[in-house]
Amino acid sequence: MTRFIYLFLTSSLFLGCYQQERNCQQFHNGTFEFETYLNGELAKTTFIRNDSIEIDYFQGKSDTSSIRWINDCEYIVKKLHPKNMAEEKAIHMKILTTDGDTYTFEYGLVGVKKNKQRGTAKKVN
Repeated sequence: MTRFIYLFLTSSLFLGCYQQERNCQQFHNGTFEFETYLNGELAKTTFIRNDSIEIDYFQGKSDTSSIRWINDCEYIVKKLHPKNMAEEKAIHMKILTTDGDTYTFEYGLVGVKKNKQRGTAKKVN
């Protein structure tokens, strides 16, 4: 019985120490793609980001946003030319995990704890 408890505690220790990769620095700059379902159809957004500006290309239109990095894995996005009140609200982005040329992120309106969404982006350049 003691051997079983020892084995259980040892395996729990190793599993508890496992952390997913978060190499966020490599995603501060570059060209990225993000796909999501919009009204039942797969829609793709391409965006180009440097440390302070992000340009999004979606359905033949482009939009520019400012970027303010909070830390290596979190930043605030705010549209530079909002077209309505909803677009004036800043969005908090958080990179949760990285894996090669992709990262999983969580996003939501700044100051709103509920209604966070998740997605995966791929670095293409």
